[in-house]
Amino acid sequence: MTTATPALTPGRVYRTRDLARWTSNPPRLARRLEREGRLQPLAHGLFVSPKRGRFGAVPPTDEAVMRAFLDGAPFVLTGPERWNALGLGTSASFAAQLVYNTKRSGEFQLGGRRYLLRRVAFPKQPSPEWYVVDLFQHAEQAAADRDDLTRALGAALRRGQFDADRLRRCAQEYGSSDTRQRVEKALDAAPVAAT
Repeated sequence: MTTATPALTPGRVYRTRDLARWTSNPPRLARRLEREGRLQPLAHGLFVSPKRGRFGAVPPTDEAVMRAFLDGAPFVLTGPERWNALGLGTSASFAAQLVYNTKRSGEFQLGGRRYLLRRVAFPKQPSPEWYVVDLFQHAEQAAADRDDLTRALGAALRRGQFDADRLRRCAQEYGSSDTRQRVEKALDAAPVAAT
């Protein structure tokens, strides 16, 4: 197989072996493309095809990095960004992106960003209710008081912000005993209106 000029997608993250479709020697092609500025290294064996925006280079999304790094294995991004968006009064921030997945655990530096990977159970398509349970599971890391969270959740349920049945199911499947009790307390404080 000879080396062809690859048509790289800007913003896409590639593993070295992804280049095998254009050559019989992917590492050599990766080095050449890096010298030409068509690939930028993120970590050993992981590269991004640079994408240019109005203000210069645009970094790859966390989703693109994780999709390549985990080689297509299922994952979900979670943490302060998602927890704070729930409107339960948290304003946490982490130095690393929290990633649940089925393949790896540990902390990794990829493209100048830190990722904290954990092998834990998570739904294929997380709902806001699942993120609520995840927040309760990590209240200390989110610098949130569990009693305050419980009260805020009760108020949010009274406003109809979350689906009570889905929240209960998520708590049963993914929550600790303490989280389940707190979710039940919030649900009791917010009776569901009769239909």
